[in-house]
Amino acid sequence: MLRQLTEHIKYLPACERGDRPALAYIAGRNRALMVDAGNSPAHARLFLQALERQGLPAPDYIALTHWHWDHCFGLAALEGTSLCSAETNAKLAEMARWQWDDASMAQRLRDGTEIAFCDQNIRLEYPDRGQIAVRTADIAFSGALCLNLGGLTAQLLPLPNSHAAGSLAVFVPEEQALILGDIICEDYYSGNPPAHDPAKLAGMIEALEALDFEIALYGHGEPATDSKEALMGYLREVLAACGAQEKERD
Repeated sequence: MLRQLTEHIKYLPACERGDRPALAYIAGRNRALMVDAGNSPAHARLFLQALERQGLPAPDYIALTHWHWDHCFGLAALEGTSLCSAETNAKLAEMARWQWDDASMAQRLRDGTEIAFCDQNIRLEYPDRGQIAVRTADIAFSGALCLNLGGLTAQLLPLPNSHAAGSLAVFVPEEQALILGDIICEDYYSGNPPAHDPAKLAGMIEALEALDFEIALYGHGEPATDSKEALMGYLREVLAACGAQEKERD
């Protein structure tokens, strides 16, 4: 069931089972944008069915915040024009060549290409992994991109972050809303435990401070929304903790 984020933005909440992230729907007068494509065709279809129940049209555009499987494997079930960063699209092209048999998945775990959490949830979401079809985006771009949806603009913004190269946040200034995907999360692929790069985190904080938003939608977890003040306070605490850890290592 879709929930209301702002007057013109709705979202399908995240679901822990299968690691399904929140999916957003931004409705302008002329066009609608979906943010992230879901972790499977089944997840994408659930979103489309929720739109249909509310009499809303399928999205004209789909923006991918980053390349991690749970945000993009549903793209094959969607018909709108898809967009992502050039870095994300290069990773999608790489994953489109992957094999999904047990031996191939086990090898990706051994060499660090994949992590156990994703491996487990892919198996849960796809009982038949032969159904996995990774699709690249229709439009890949560098830098920022602004979509005019009619009375609303959706700014696709690359931000410094530790989580995934090429990640985007989606800012809707008219709604003072920010859709973050997983951009505030740690890097889960480069070490154990997961960690932030302090310089990238500091750069993200500086970029977010410059945006006039009052509400933010996260990729996973509840509550799904929060104020700018709370988000920035949390990120500053994380940055301070990173600095303390570096001092301990020195």
